[in-house]
Amino acid sequence: MFKSTRLISVATAVACGLSACSVETEQVTRRDADYSTRLLTSLETSTYSGADSTRAKPEPSEQSMNVYLTGYSYWDNTPRGSAQIARPVIHRSAGGTGTYDDPVTLAVGHIKTGTRSVMDYPAGTRFYIEKLRKYAIVEDLCGDGNTPQYGPCHSGYQGHDWLDIYVGGRSVGEAHSDRCMYSITGIQNVILNPQRGYEVHPGEISTSTCATL
Repeated sequence: MFKSTRLISVATAVACGLSACSVETEQVTRRDADYSTRLLTSLETSTYSGADSTRAKPEPSEQSMNVYLTGYSYWDNTPRGSAQIARPVIHRSAGGTGTYDDPVTLAVGHIKTGTRSVMDYPAGTRFYIEKLRKYAIVEDLCGDGNTPQYGPCHSGYQGHDWLDIYVGGRSVGEAHSDRCMYSITGIQNVILNPQRGYEVHPGEISTSTCATL
């Protein structure tokens, strides 16, 4: 996906985007981000080792956190005019209605070293976006070029991790999609590793959710 510079300029003067190339992903603990909530997705890698490695790992616990949320659409994706994603988990292309079983595609920042790409949150990580009343799942990358780690998607915004959610928009046009993305952009509370049962307003974000904001 590609993050529209028209929307990024609301918070920063630089562009953020996604490179949907097929590079090898290594999911590791982010030791270089001591205050990052990203660490919460990989604590089990340091807790279980040696003889304990045969133990069943517990389900990750819920964690409420603030993130900087932006959106990307069918129109400003890469390739433009597509729903292509880089790390499919339950969808073959970007989508989702926001239920627990059909969460909306999320893109996250990453760092790149040679042909290796390390995601800020592993593909398959789930969130619940409280304002949107939707579950979401990491299936895409935010940040393109050879050094995406220097871009805002990985660096975050005002100390908050950056999540980029797919709003769709193919059926409503680019202008409407842009307005929708603008309306959801900002610091928002989310739940990392959410359980089932939260209130859900199902449907594509650009055609349903944005009309209620």
